[in-house]
Amino acid sequence: MSGVLPDHLDIHLIRILYMLLSEKSVSRVALKLNQPQPSISASLRKLRELTGDPLLVRGARGMVPTQHGESLLKPAKRILVETERLFVRKVPFVAQDEGRTFHIAAPDYLDSQFLPNVVSSLRRESPKSKLVIHGLGPEIDYIRLLSDGDLDLVIANWGEPPAHLHLSKLFEDTIACFMHSECAYAKRTGAEDMTVEDYLSLPHVAPAQTLAGYNGVIEGYLAKQNMKRNVTVQSAFFGLIPYMLTQTDLVLTTGEQFLRFYEKTMPLKRFTVPVAFPKMRYYQLWHDRVHQSNEHKWLRDLISAAAKSLTTR
Repeated sequence: MSGVLPDHLDIHLIRILYMLLSEKSVSRVALKLNQPQPSISASLRKLRELTGDPLLVRGARGMVPTQHGESLLKPAKRILVETERLFVRKVPFVAQDEGRTFHIAAPDYLDSQFLPNVVSSLRRESPKSKLVIHGLGPEIDYIRLLSDGDLDLVIANWGEPPAHLHLSKLFEDTIACFMHSECAYAKRTGAEDMTVEDYLSLPHVAPAQTLAGYNGVIEGYLAKQNMKRNVTVQSAFFGLIPYMLTQTDLVLTTGEQFLRFYEKTMPLKRFTVPVAFPKMRYYQLWHDRVHQSNEHKWLRDLISAAAKSLTTR
């Protein structure tokens, strides 16, 4: 052989090579492919020319592959199998039978039941699959992680998500503020009586920055109204903030759904915020690279269903 590949290598010719080496008969290959025998003979001549080897020779009981022909059987089959994989139609993701490892990133100021509901649904519907939940912070380049495939999707509520990512709305949450029900201000003020001046001057606890260059829905809206609240504590651990409220006079402004769980067991008082904040809008984001993937469509549907269950409880 010259070692130089032909300019155009026909996959049909490779199929004929594989069948000739397997069937050891020009006539049987012609019958199976429903082609005239002279056409298969012509293909064999071309294959001999390309390989520089007879490939099939007469034996005691018919045609037999040459040593070189025998060595081409497995590579030819491998090429055919891999080629079929390239163009095979996608099959549905059968959640009960298949296992995947999914990576999602989410903030910890979601409704306390949301991620547990996601985990519960995944364990029930796809018990062989695994789920890795990542946190979000200013050091997390979630756009790169989505595009590289290290994250499958991100759950967020940022005001302006990147336009090139796919987005699906999950749920909305009304903004309210909370404080310890036994602190002096809470005891003397009705739930509907907080003034704008009170709200801006009271000591606030707020989550630490979760996205580089973005200060959050609350701070962003106040800045647009030329307002600034008195944030005295910032915490990277949002789940601990309700416990901070029970020992201080701090005010927390967040979605009502997040604190529903804590209100049942903690001495917290809810106030109607005297600032016309828009509702918090939560959504899931994903990259175009997984947009058509059946298993990722299944994951997004599962997360959407978990979000819907929050609004119906």
